[in-house]
Amino acid sequence: MDTAIAPQAETRLIEDLGGWVRSHDCNSLTAADIGSEVCLMGWVQFRRDHGGLIFIDLRDRAGLTQVVFDPSLSEAAHARAHALRAEFVLAVKGRVRSRPEGMHNPNLATGDIEIEALELKLLNVSQTPPFEVEDRVDPAEGLRLKYRYLDLRRPKMARNFILRHRAAQAVRRYLDSLGFLEIETPILTKSTPEGARDFLVPSRLNQGTFYALPQSPQLFKQLLMVSGLERYYQIVKCFRDEDLRADRQPEFTQIDIEMSFVDEESVMAMAEGLVRTMFAETLGVALPSPFPRMTYAEAMRDYGVDKPDVRFGLKLVELTELFAASNFKVFAKAELVKALRVPGGESLSRKEIDDLTEFVKVYGAQGLAWIKVRAEDWQSPIVKFFSEEEKAGLSARLGLAPGDIVFFQAGPAVMVNAALGALRLRMGERMGLIDEKAYAPLWVTDFPLFEYDPEEKRWAAMHHPFTAPSPGTDLAHISENPGAVLSRAYDMVLNGSEIGGGSIRIHTTAMQETMFAALGIPLDEARDKFGFMLQALEFGAPPHGGIAFGLDRITMLMAGAPSIRDVIAFPKTQKGTCLMTDSPSEVAPKQLRELGIRLREKA
Repeated sequence: MDTAIAPQAETRLIEDLGGWVRSHDCNSLTAADIGSEVCLMGWVQFRRDHGGLIFIDLRDRAGLTQVVFDPSLSEAAHARAHALRAEFVLAVKGRVRSRPEGMHNPNLATGDIEIEALELKLLNVSQTPPFEVEDRVDPAEGLRLKYRYLDLRRPKMARNFILRHRAAQAVRRYLDSLGFLEIETPILTKSTPEGARDFLVPSRLNQGTFYALPQSPQLFKQLLMVSGLERYYQIVKCFRDEDLRADRQPEFTQIDIEMSFVDEESVMAMAEGLVRTMFAETLGVALPSPFPRMTYAEAMRDYGVDKPDVRFGLKLVELTELFAASNFKVFAKAELVKALRVPGGESLSRKEIDDLTEFVKVYGAQGLAWIKVRAEDWQSPIVKFFSEEEKAGLSARLGLAPGDIVFFQAGPAVMVNAALGALRLRMGERMGLIDEKAYAPLWVTDFPLFEYDPEEKRWAAMHHPFTAPSPGTDLAHISENPGAVLSRAYDMVLNGSEIGGGSIRIHTTAMQETMFAALGIPLDEARDKFGFMLQALEFGAPPHGGIAFGLDRITMLMAGAPSIRDVIAFPKTQKGTCLMTDSPSEVAPKQLRELGIRLREKA
């Protein structure tokens, strides 16, 4: 990196634009422009002093253009170029010429030309950046987030946000063509028990009361359907106070959509068209039509997760019956026994298997049973407990061949599916089975309406409490056997990530009150929290449904980014903090007094 020149010493050299107008960006000039007089503006990426000539790579959002300062063309511009350093801001007037023979750069859109600098304006100077602003450098994430405005100058980061913009514009054009209205919903709203924790905002004018930031516009978009507006969408900010990870942020952006007088097929057809349009217009990628479908039960059976990555095989196989009378009591007594066969996995070392054992413990597993299949025998600590009949059954069900390794989990269904589902993904990556350039969309349908929460010892809505049960469901059946009721929910999955989820909604008061009762929400509490919604349903609510897509997550997958933090301009860390602004932060006692809030002593 260039040695810094103190900005204070260069202040006297800084100029304003003085009427100069940029003629081109730094990525658009080609051989067709040779001989043209141009004016470029941007940042210094690199400066190279080759004795008599000084070369500058000038960078803006679009790309790079090489500028050459030749004293034979402009002695004044060449003299001033000696002071330039990385990240100085320039305006350059000059003439486009062909690069010398053998000096063309096929990796740059502007690689056939360079600019003969005739005039130069120094628009601003820069301190030495804490990291080099280029793609070849990979600074620590904490440093990137602290100096996010510099990180966003890097070309690959700029490309992410150009892609995100184009994706959002494709969404708007597509939905507008189908007669949807873009309508805003409130950011300050009522706290309702919908799932994750709310972010609360105290009211100064009504002390002791709080607004909540919306986890989604769910209730408002349903109310818009009751209002007769029929087709709504919004690219909207949502907020959830939950534990964070690589693909989750406390504030995120949702493509929110709702439609009246529709069933599942109508919503899913619209949603497929939307995602196909996004990929076609932003990446030039043609997704399949129609998207494959899989029921929730099939996804859990074959993949152990409700958002399977179907770019590769390695399906799970249930073996509970085969080992029901086994001498291996760990399997015989288990609620569920499943296996994962990995062709070619016999080459894994014992250390690698031990590492995988530690990996599955994160998902509640006590250990990891395995068998290496060799031509002459099977190697495993557990195979001595198997009968010949069990070995034959295992071989037939899994299609075993020499060179395979088989992993087993046995125990509660939730743990078995979670551990083997995660292990399947790990082995797909480890064995090079995943085509990283492929996009494999999938619908998962027929979700249960409820899931049992063992900690709370009650039933909870698998999606949200406004999801309708499958057609023909008896209201009494919901209360008597909630675990057996299916919903009219559907999720869109892409490459193992849920990118969208929706459902047909409940549109009658009786059904909504029944749903609240099944969730253990007393009627008086339901009316306190959701009274406005229950009342609205009594005024002729139409059948309606919708879907919401995670714009951050879709953009992350499109860009091939490892985290949604790479496609959010100013994200938070996994602890929910902003290193750039140092938030959240303490506020002045005066502000707390105005809100009627007193803080407890820190423990």
